[in-house]
Amino acid sequence: MKPPVQGETKLRFLHLIDIGKRLPRGSPSRTQKNNMADNILVVNDGNFEAEVVTASKSQPVMVDFWAEWCRPCHMLAPTVAEIAQDYAGKLKVTKLNVDEAMNSAGRFNIRGIPTLLVFKDGQVVEQIVGAVPKENITKALERHIS
Repeated sequence: MKPPVQGETKLRFLHLIDIGKRLPRGSPSRTQKNNMADNILVVNDGNFEAEVVTASKSQPVMVDFWAEWCRPCHMLAPTVAEIAQDYAGKLKVTKLNVDEAMNSAGRFNIRGIPTLLVFKDGQVVEQIVGAVPKENITKALERHIS
């Protein structure tokens, strides 16, 4: 692979910035919209309290903290989608982009991604960090789903 011509890398970077400016703040990215399963809700700082904390009082809620640039997050995404499908009606599955919802990520001390938090009765009851196998996640979920 030949190295980029001087200035070519800068042009690519500026193009990415331009694309980012056209996306509304707090909205899911184009890639996220295309890869998002139908039964996974995108949460942000504005709706986190209602869609996660309050909602967990009637049904467990799993939040996938991720970012567009995070390769392990993308590796975990199909597993999260499968879990959302497998536990439909028993578990609410959400995704939160840490770059777009820094307050919620900071509130729960998210230091590494991907991180899955499971909420029940308004509290965090489980934390799973990293792109772990589906079996590890389902084993943790089974402890909290009645």
